[in-house]
Amino acid sequence: MGLSSLGNTKVESTVLHECLNAGMAPRMDDVMRLCCEISAHDEIKVAVKNSTKGALVAGGTAFVGGLLGGPPGIAVGGAVGGLLGSWLTSGQFRPLPQILMELPPAQQQQLYDQVAAVLNNLDWMDAAQLIALVMGNATLQQQVTAALLSYVTKELRSEVRYKD
Repeated sequence: MGLSSLGNTKVESTVLHECLNAGMAPRMDDVMRLCCEISAHDEIKVAVKNSTKGALVAGGTAFVGGLLGGPPGIAVGGAVGGLLGSWLTSGQFRPLPQILMELPPAQQQQLYDQVAAVLNNLDWMDAAQLIALVMGNATLQQQVTAALLSYVTKELRSEVRYKD
């Protein structure tokens, strides 16, 4: 049964409104743009931890040290590898908007769900209106920022840095 067969325009508009507010792609896109705007405004940068690369470097240099120097070589290789691995994985901060736009759809949906929980009673028509509504309300802006940072630190396991 299609919407036109319902015959009641009030019911039709209610169903249409619910469909548009049910997390469809345009709403998610609006929220992603909002998150990018807030993180760009606050100049938030994040470093996604790459502990696997650091561990491989540390383990690889310990192995090579062991081959070349026996037991003392393992200790020296492990220490040098640990420092090298730490150096390789630190300081790789990127602007948060860039990282947000690279998120796969499943992670975008998770972020959307967290931010939408903050925006639950807010009604907007497009991304520009949503951004204006949130940026014009300091409390709401802080709540959205908190949801965004919570997602970044917990789900992406990232270190956050504000304005340099």
